[in-house]
Amino acid sequence: MRNKTLQVDKPFVYDYSLEDWKQWTEENREPAFRAGQIFDWLYVKRVTDFEEMTNLSKALREKLKASFSFVTLSEIAKYESKDGTVKFLFELADKNAIETVIMKHSYGNSVCVTTQVGCRVGCTFCASTLGGLKRDLRPGEIVAQIVKAQQLLDAKGERVSSIVIMGIGEPFENYDAMMKFLNIMIHPKGLNIGQRHITVSTSGIVPNIYRFADEDTQINLAISIHAPNNALRTKLMPVNVRFPFEDLIESCKYYMAKTGRRITFEYALMGNVNDQAEHAEELAQVLKEMPMCHVNLIPVNYVQERNYVRTTRDDIFNFQRILERNKINATIRREQGSDIAAACGQLRAKHMETK
Repeated sequence: MRNKTLQVDKPFVYDYSLEDWKQWTEENREPAFRAGQIFDWLYVKRVTDFEEMTNLSKALREKLKASFSFVTLSEIAKYESKDGTVKFLFELADKNAIETVIMKHSYGNSVCVTTQVGCRVGCTFCASTLGGLKRDLRPGEIVAQIVKAQQLLDAKGERVSSIVIMGIGEPFENYDAMMKFLNIMIHPKGLNIGQRHITVSTSGIVPNIYRFADEDTQINLAISIHAPNNALRTKLMPVNVRFPFEDLIESCKYYMAKTGRRITFEYALMGNVNDQAEHAEELAQVLKEMPMCHVNLIPVNYVQERNYVRTTRDDIFNFQRILERNKINATIRREQGSDIAAACGQLRAKHMETK
């Protein structure tokens, strides 16, 4: 089933890769080098108006203005955490809202982007699914989030050093737009984000895990697993009905064999639900067949509309010890931006409630 997307009179400038710009300039009988100039204005100089593209002729600027528009990302709110995390709530052209987060690390600035307005996957512990799926984002609407983040960082003399596609929505259900976004992000004549500094997270859309494995990229893959077996995963993640646990594990094995790259398994710990010693032992047995994998343990975020409680500190460390005793590499995610509702979907949920 194809999801809805925003219908526009004119495509967004950020919808186009450099290859698209080359085709457009050729079709409009412009010299081929103009494509590179346009791309440079958008991603190196980061202008927001065609009139600022001063090395293009007036006629070409008018043609661009008639043919394309810039993405509307109106800032509804911006919150800054004491740990340096910045969270944006943006309004789109159709009045829907999305979130984008900048996280400050010792190694640089990471930006978490959204790929859909809402989500239909239905994970029972996540705020992103509240209200269901409204529509997919266009490629340019995803790109614009990074451009906005970079413009904020420009004022500090800093840059976006890594990207995580872990915001609102299921990236693998908006696969083509996501791949167009990635193509634009990694291009050496644009923002030039290193492929190994980008991570895509999926809840387990099995056909597109195979598809992604065949893309031949160096982009990292994370899988939201959250349970060690079919029955429990179905309770927590309804997507498991469509793509059962066994099929997901087989697709992960294919990915590792095809790419030679490890997978990070995201595991949200929920008090007395999936965080006990027996769950850790069972998970270890499943993952032993994938020696390159890594488990990222995530103490669950409190969501008002959900009734899960946070795992105790002792149980978190015990879960990690059991995995490591079974030679499964495991780390505990450092919490960021908790004082500004930086967990995925929380800010948008509050905005929807207010509206």
